[in-house]
Amino acid sequence: MAGWIILLLVVAAAVGLYLFALAPGKDRRPSMKPFQSVYIAHRGLFDNKSDHPENSMKAFSRAVEEGYGIELDVQMTTDGQLVVFHDDTLKRMCGSKKMVTECSLQELSSQRLLKSQEKIPLLGDVLARIGGRVPLIVEIKSAGDWRTTTEKTAQMLDQYHGIYCVESFHPLIVAWFRRNRPHVIRGQLSTNLFRSKASRSPAENFLVTNLLTDFLARPDFIAYNHKYADQFSFRLLRRLFPVTAVAWTIKNQEQLEKAKKDFSVFIFDSFLPKSMDERL
Repeated sequence: MAGWIILLLVVAAAVGLYLFALAPGKDRRPSMKPFQSVYIAHRGLFDNKSDHPENSMKAFSRAVEEGYGIELDVQMTTDGQLVVFHDDTLKRMCGSKKMVTECSLQELSSQRLLKSQEKIPLLGDVLARIGGRVPLIVEIKSAGDWRTTTEKTAQMLDQYHGIYCVESFHPLIVAWFRRNRPHVIRGQLSTNLFRSKASRSPAENFLVTNLLTDFLARPDFIAYNHKYADQFSFRLLRRLFPVTAVAWTIKNQEQLEKAKKDFSVFIFDSFLPKSMDERL
């Protein structure tokens, strides 16, 4: 009998620790309403076969003109400049094997995005172009000196007069905002890392996939790969806690309609979503 009691206590303690680790922050869903009122253009409203490729000034201008929110990515150069670029290396978008974080701003200024004449933009220039006209989701990349990148991004966003939130795959970046900018809406990015090409350890894959680092950052929203919306921890978190679920990245209208049962904010690219009028 005593053995069963001990077993039950152990199981109860394990479940308690699991739920403690999984729990998001306090309910700040009202602050996410601006992001629910528009679809969010992934890396701007881009077309990589045109003169407005991803994370370019033209792609951001088009998103603003069409009334879409914007998601973008931030990294830092060797001379401490914040640039908007997604990949760790320049290979896919610029044809160079160099890491973005190993380049100075001068080195990056000679690069062009794909076959366009667009350059890799500075975050400050992008923020000025958007000018608070549409909601903005800022993803902070963890390559290089992630702490300084985070601090500089926060300082720049302090001066931005518009609606924005921040997100990252790196739990410590999200946790930094919890400690240092608690008023800023923060989100944990995640996916099923076991099915991705991410070069992380199995332990890290397990923790981030299952959102078990939430206790560090207590995120206000979870941005999850819509393909894995049935992942157990993600489904349980949505059922038990008041948290906004953000879907990335929707590629067509069929995916969008399917995702509406699990998510309330939608990041898209590669197509133009139908009007949101019926949801407003």
